[in-house]
Amino acid sequence: MRVLAIDYGDSHIGLAVSDKLLLTAQALGSYRPKSKEEDKKYFKELVSKYEIGEIVLGFPLRMDGSPGTRVEKTKEFAGWLKKILKIPIVFWDERLTTRQALRILAQQKIKVKRKKTLEDKIAATVILSSYLESRRGKNDAA
Repeated sequence: MRVLAIDYGDSHIGLAVSDKLLLTAQALGSYRPKSKEEDKKYFKELVSKYEIGEIVLGFPLRMDGSPGTRVEKTKEFAGWLKKILKIPIVFWDERLTTRQALRILAQQKIKVKRKKTLEDKIAATVILSSYLESRRGKNDAA
């Protein structure tokens, strides 16, 4: 089983996947939503190909911890995913992930044009990395 992380946006959906041991996160890419049918097919194939058993979805909270403006859209997307994929979905605090992604891109001296295409998948990778680290902490404590 692997974990899929999603950084959800209207025009780009950043994706990252864990290894089978749930130790590392790898950027998978960015998906541009099309029609509901095409999106359904895409996510079903993705889950099958990578043997996904759980999804971690970035949850847009404000810096004070209150729900951000995108919370409702994110919840709707999560409900749609859960209905078509029938696997658990975990919401994960995504505060500062975009800022971390931009910092990583700045360090790599990526051209401005490419930054936007990379930003979403790096943000998904940051979300997944922190989630996997949290799981390891819980397993170590048990």
